[in-house]
Amino acid sequence: MSQSKPTTKHDTLFDKPFTTPLDKASRFSFDEQVVACFPDMIRRSVPGYGQVLAMLPIFARRHCKYRQQDDNGQRVSRIYDLGCSLGAASMTLAGEFDPQDLQIKAIDISPAMTTEATTLLSENYPEHDIEVITADIRDVTLEPCDMVILNLTLQFLPAADRVAVLEKIYAALSEGGILVLTEKTHAFDEQYDAWLVERYYDFKRANGYTEMEISGKRNALENVLITDTLDEHHARLAQVGFKRHLTWFQFLNFVSIVAFK
Repeated sequence: MSQSKPTTKHDTLFDKPFTTPLDKASRFSFDEQVVACFPDMIRRSVPGYGQVLAMLPIFARRHCKYRQQDDNGQRVSRIYDLGCSLGAASMTLAGEFDPQDLQIKAIDISPAMTTEATTLLSENYPEHDIEVITADIRDVTLEPCDMVILNLTLQFLPAADRVAVLEKIYAALSEGGILVLTEKTHAFDEQYDAWLVERYYDFKRANGYTEMEISGKRNALENVLITDTLDEHHARLAQVGFKRHLTWFQFLNFVSIVAFK
């Protein structure tokens, strides 16, 4: 079992894309500027993200049963990391599994993200079978797999495309496999939702964001990140065929769901 800690040249860079009034009109995109500060952005603006990552190897050990074959005919657990960004989920898994146990396919639509993810993964886990693919997850054909990770990704797809992506994931999963779906949500009750949103902004203030940065990020993400309610997520999972799915983690308005094939 590997115990090495992933290294990244971005460890000391800070999330400062939204620090001037002109940024209020900027549309959020996963470009080189965002990539450069992405680890800091996630750490300070996604409550509980570290805990979600830490549980992925635990889930994988329970539900990945070496059902698939690699190119050499060896039995492996194939895992998809959809919307992989810099590959944090893939690195977390690789750090807890031997190279011969996993085949990871990490996919992201942003070339800036996948370029950096390829570098980080190859530097830290060169012996692991990890393929980084630049593609739209809506267009990729998924091979049979034991686990799919969809962390903070579905929310960036048009609402009309979300069912089709989940249908594809359900079809690819082997019996006994799991989907881990992590999303920012909103509450149906407006008063409850307003309280959660304000506490989320308090969380960001406590992590050093200024009012201008909070406002700039909110404006940049408007009509780019479209949230669902928790009930909508569960209803959609049931619609595509998942008979069992539960919310295993919630921190303010961020949730993580595990769905069982």
